[in-house]
Amino acid sequence: MITNKYPSVKFQNNKDMKLNIAVLPGDGIGPEIIEQGMKAVKAVCKKYNHELTYKKGLVGACAIDAVGNPYPDETHELCMQSDAVFFGALGSPKYDNNPSAKVRPEQGLLAMRKKLGLFANIRPVTAFKSLINQSPLRAELIDGADFICIRELTGGLYFGRPQGRSEDGNTAYDTCIYSREEIERIVRLAFQYAMRRRKKVSVVDKANILATSRLWREVAKEISKEFPEVETEYLFVDNASMRLVQWPKSFDIIVTENMFGDILTDEASVITGSLGLLPSASVGLHTSLFEPIHGSWPQAAGKNIANPLATILSAALMFEYAFDLQKEGALIREAVAASMDAGYVTQDISQNNKSFGTQEVGDWIARYIDEKKI
Repeated sequence: MITNKYPSVKFQNNKDMKLNIAVLPGDGIGPEIIEQGMKAVKAVCKKYNHELTYKKGLVGACAIDAVGNPYPDETHELCMQSDAVFFGALGSPKYDNNPSAKVRPEQGLLAMRKKLGLFANIRPVTAFKSLINQSPLRAELIDGADFICIRELTGGLYFGRPQGRSEDGNTAYDTCIYSREEIERIVRLAFQYAMRRRKKVSVVDKANILATSRLWREVAKEISKEFPEVETEYLFVDNASMRLVQWPKSFDIIVTENMFGDILTDEASVITGSLGLLPSASVGLHTSLFEPIHGSWPQAAGKNIANPLATILSAALMFEYAFDLQKEGALIREAVAASMDAGYVTQDISQNNKSFGTQEVGDWIARYIDEKKI
């Protein structure tokens, strides 16, 4: 794991630290899962004698409803003034089901990534032993799978212009744009990660069809020469998508562009058995952001059934990446693994017809941290 390569990381003496966090619960189940994540954060800070300061901000549909902007200036200022951003989820049927809506919650997430300069999304994928039979894939295929997807976040189709529809509404268009600089920084980050793991990078593109992918491959080949110890392979995205479910243990570091990464990381969730188990970190030029990869699941909001583990694991990433507090992150992971071993989980990953609510799982993990001898 590397920590000293990120411009957004603020290093301090990691004893008795002051942690200043922007908390953005968002929409749907976001407030519930963030509440459980903060229970773990508070328990760890108490255990290790860190001073915790946090303030909540609006983002997404709730921000549109309140101020008409999915990423208000006040929220951006809060993020810029904080050492880390802890984010839940955004999205609402109110906007999903309205094709003519001018402002959408997802625009808030894109704006946040752009304004904070979050060019790299880091998504660890690990097969948990206690849940090995929860995956739709055969146990022998995924047992031991452990890799990281590094997705470029600020370029490609999601940000390319022009974008829109013709005057008659019958034609729509999106533009995919990447610069050499954007590709260099994300690919170099991937190789830096590989040097601290198993020294293998899989560059995923569609270079047989797309001009942007051909630039990706060209730049990746140049950067690979800086890391001769790293094995580099180049995969078309369709081949990579098959390999993820056929041979997931063959991957160590996957690096790819924005849309391909969005799709592949959701596909990778089948290895863990649930989207509710995948955390992520977004790093770049300013404050780093930590969030679960699943959506807002508005149908479950307020029902105490959402899986909080991805959010709690995102808190572990926050301690490690934003504050260089490795023991604190490891303790949270241990607590999550212990909850799964004990069967103290939500219904989506329960294996014995017995499950617990979102709050109960959060309380169990916080209690484990509190009672753990260190």
